[in-house]
Amino acid sequence: MKRQWWTLLVVCAATFMLLLDVTIVAVALPDIQHSLDASFSGLQWTTDAYALTLAALLLTSGSLADLYGRRRLFVIGLTVFTAGSLLCGVAQDQLTLILSRAVQGVGGAILFATSLALLAGAFQGRERGAAFGIWGAVAGVATALGPVLGGVITSGISWRGIFLVNLPIGIAALVITLRLVDESRPPRASKVDWLGIVPLTAGLFSLVYALIRASDTAWDERGVLICFALAAVFLIAFVVVESRVSEPMFDLSLLRTPTFLGGSIAAFAMNASLFAMFIYLVLYLQNDLGYSAMGTGARLLVSSGATLVAAMVAGRVMSRIPTRWLIGPGLVVVGVGLLLMTGVSADSDWTHLIPGFIVTGIGAGMVNPPLASTAIGVVPVWRAGMASGVNQTFRQVGIAVGIALYGSIFTASLHESLRERLSAIPSLQGQTDTIADSIRMGAPDQAIASAPAELRGQVEHAIHTGFATSLNDLLYASGIIALVGGVLAFALIRAKDFVPQGGPGGPGGPGGGPGGPGGRPQPQGAGAPQPQA
Repeated sequence: MKRQWWTLLVVCAATFMLLLDVTIVAVALPDIQHSLDASFSGLQWTTDAYALTLAALLLTSGSLADLYGRRRLFVIGLTVFTAGSLLCGVAQDQLTLILSRAVQGVGGAILFATSLALLAGAFQGRERGAAFGIWGAVAGVATALGPVLGGVITSGISWRGIFLVNLPIGIAALVITLRLVDESRPPRASKVDWLGIVPLTAGLFSLVYALIRASDTAWDERGVLICFALAAVFLIAFVVVESRVSEPMFDLSLLRTPTFLGGSIAAFAMNASLFAMFIYLVLYLQNDLGYSAMGTGARLLVSSGATLVAAMVAGRVMSRIPTRWLIGPGLVVVGVGLLLMTGVSADSDWTHLIPGFIVTGIGAGMVNPPLASTAIGVVPVWRAGMASGVNQTFRQVGIAVGIALYGSIFTASLHESLRERLSAIPSLQGQTDTIADSIRMGAPDQAIASAPAELRGQVEHAIHTGFATSLNDLLYASGIIALVGGVLAFALIRAKDFVPQGGPGGPGGPGGGPGGPGGRPQPQGAGAPQPQA
């Protein structure tokens, strides 16, 4: 087998590992919560620690890869991600798991920044289109299989298995990369923007920390307000730095192109709406309805399966339909699907969610393939790497902020609902916080068992009603985010912003970008969905 196909193999293996890890973790969160006695905010950080480190380091990783070699950085990324997976798998407490997830995020950022660049350097012409088509199929399969495999591993072995399964894949990919993958570098490498890393990382961390802390305390608590203020200061400083350095990792002038801005908004809205909601849908299915991890994964397959099918169709029609007619309407469809799930009550079963699962899955499938090409389709070849990295950064920020925001909304809504329903029971007045904490800790049965025998039925109904009310509030919030994002994307994305791509970068790859004239991405390799981690 030619060396270039070994490159494709290890890149696909890394992509499969990264994407599988996202959906597997979502399904395993309730088991992690029970095993480590983790807090509700700890669950949020288990996901956000990964997303934040990935978002903060993605653009920097791309610059390092250009300077020191993509293969070299890919090897480092594989090593760090695999080591992080091992640390996650053996973690004995909540803090260790969160820190280990951050290590995974560092490795993930490096792998995301180098994977497609390795493919672009290894393949040319029609073979490049075939390689990106295979990569896109692997990405879609990993996303679809994640919930089921996560359920099987968590139910059949342990939640630790979802991390430890990465070890043989990572080690095998590492050996193949060292022996059979060629090094590649661009003709000209940009400097690393160290001045931009610090304020971006500090600003994102402060923002997410404030949102998560608000769910544990209150929105007007002093520490929360200080963190919001720090987030504003750091993010403003990041904008100032990026506007002044000679080689910024995020060229803010890109946002002056309406289509690039629209694609960035769509990337944020896609992950901040549907993908951030998955954690709370999983908690509802497992902690409130009582399904196992395997049962939850099988039910989520309704959504991911619809996404896979819709993405295949979207990939085929991308060359004939303007991008704005897929991204904007697709996000609107996602929003409609999330709103279709509302109306959950204490007596609802998971079947109430099926129409929304299918509709949101179709919408996500419409958005992902063209969104991957839009960011790099409106910039010259030499800026495609930065454009793709910025788009992926918006995705990670979206999921991190979405999870944190929904956690705060969930907590406030849950307390209000329980307070309203328990106020009529004198002996339970003043216990609202205790019962709410039990729900957030994934132990509603403890709250029910601790109530007097004659009141347990009322407490159980209040808990189910409170969970349903809170979930409805989250579905409304996430649905609105998707709808607004869809409308803005449709208004901003326009055909005349796309530039023809040619030369060595070629259509379909990160070096050139698949955007073609008229806002229609070229068919060669354009159907590859963007990673969602």
